[in-house]
Amino acid sequence: EPLIEDAVLLYLTQHAPSLKNHKDIEGALALLLPAYAGRKLSELSTVATEYIARNHGLKPGTVKNRLAYLRAACRWAWKHHGLGEHDPAERMVLPRVKNARHVYLSRAEAIGVFRRMPFGWPRDAARVAFYTGWRICEVLRAKPVEAGGMLALSISDSKNGQPRIVPVHRKIRHLVLRHWPPQTTVITVSKHVKAALRAHGLGHARLHDLRHSAASEMINSGIDLYTVGAVLGHKSAVSTARYAHLAAAKLADAVATIGAQKSQPAPKKKAA
Repeated sequence: EPLIEDAVLLYLTQHAPSLKNHKDIEGALALLLPAYAGRKLSELSTVATEYIARNHGLKPGTVKNRLAYLRAACRWAWKHHGLGEHDPAERMVLPRVKNARHVYLSRAEAIGVFRRMPFGWPRDAARVAFYTGWRICEVLRAKPVEAGGMLALSISDSKNGQPRIVPVHRKIRHLVLRHWPPQTTVITVSKHVKAALRAHGLGHARLHDLRHSAASEMINSGIDLYTVGAVLGHKSAVSTARYAHLAAAKLADAVATIGAQKSQPAPKKKAA
């Protein structure tokens, strides 16, 4: 029976070198070696459970990232080299990490940030990211299409593995019609946005918060969570649930109107 080490070796020699973060992957799998050395591939889920139990001193995010690299290596070897009869990671459980950010920019703040950016591709990409709620990597490879008689942006393969399409907001229509997709990179857009955020007094925010801000704007305008999740491309309602507190605030306002006294119109004065 193949060992986990066999899968890791295949992954590191044949696939990892083509990845941008291959150095991080190699380091993480090296640190994990004492946990999986000599263990069978079918024991992967047990190895993960044991590693989680023994490493309470590490941050949960660190443990999760290391095990995620190990899972990716084993699945790749199983899928591309036939190691093992079944997916070795199908019962593997990663630790839950509560690191959801709740940083939201208002539309006025977002516009202020965009105005501090120089004209060019990064500025246009950031604006489209805000008015679509899409991840910047999705924005940069989206293509303009016509859907239902409307201009829309489309991607064939999103993070959740599904194609996605969203109508173009009137504020960015001219950008999409003029030139799309833009000739820039995620790193370049992130650098320009971060500089503009600092200049605008919002140094605690980052590029991805434009996505959260778009969700906040939709929810505060009365759009339901299901529809917001469809725009953002969430595969599961669990992902959209992070915005539930925003929806709850709107519901609280609605509930507060129950039994509230309606203001009476002022009596009309009689003509003299």
